[in-house]
Amino acid sequence: MEYVMRTVSLAKSYRHFQALNGLTMHVPRGAIYGLVGRNGAGKTTLIRLICGLQAPTGGHYELYGRKHTDRDIARSRRRMGAVVETPSIYLDMSAQDNLKQQYRVLGLPSFEGVGELLELVGLADAGKKKARHFSLGMKQRLGIAVALAGDPDFLVLDEPVNGLDPQGIIEIRELILRLNREKQITVLISSHILDELSRLATHYGFIDGGRMVKELSAAELEAACRKCVRLTVTDTAALARVLDAMGTEYKILDEATADVYQKLNVSQLTLALAAQDCELLDIQERDESLESYFVSLVGGGRNG
Repeated sequence: MEYVMRTVSLAKSYRHFQALNGLTMHVPRGAIYGLVGRNGAGKTTLIRLICGLQAPTGGHYELYGRKHTDRDIARSRRRMGAVVETPSIYLDMSAQDNLKQQYRVLGLPSFEGVGELLELVGLADAGKKKARHFSLGMKQRLGIAVALAGDPDFLVLDEPVNGLDPQGIIEIRELILRLNREKQITVLISSHILDELSRLATHYGFIDGGRMVKELSAAELEAACRKCVRLTVTDTAALARVLDAMGTEYKILDEATADVYQKLNVSQLTLALAAQDCELLDIQERDESLESYFVSLVGGGRNG
């Protein structure tokens, strides 16, 4: 698999605080990679490192196969666009003038493409209105347009829907999906709004305490979170024999509980278990969400 970005045992410390502690991750080309973690888990620190805003204190990262210590790493960074923490826009300028200014910063030869970018992010009709009068969602979309000015194929977004109203969240979601599907831009998104992230991501990385806890694809996550019926019985060995005879898919969790992934005829199951001297004590439907999966990985009790 080809990776746009990967880190190997990446570390970052600030005096006595270890923000990243040997983090290893892989962002496949063409993915929408959701970076999931509590506040303080290291998400923004990681993004600041790969954007070149800070230097790691251990390990390394690669962009398009180049290590961050390579002399030509700037060539890889030119293929990146990023919105870190807050959109980098000039509030006293219009959307068009903001983009023109970014074109100048990048040394682009002309302003060709500015109109197309504004159309892409839904700001073509913003006119000469200054950015300070934009809604939060419009500012976020303008920030993404500025990040796209250099025609990158890797976009990094730090909490892109934080603070937005429902309509603003929908607009950002649709924009990200369009960039990924139509422009083939790989996207790395840090977000604590897990329900929204689940509507976008093709891959996930769960981090906690500066370490990568688990990486998996959306398909693997769906399999882990799929609907099931949790049974509590007096003898799971007997339950397994009954379910095998019924041709039912299941997973034994411990001596008393099992998850069953098909619809059950409870009466039939109860009679079959009774014949095995096993009693059905409890039955619950379960549909694990991304949020509950995350909590099961890292545990609860802390903010984030």
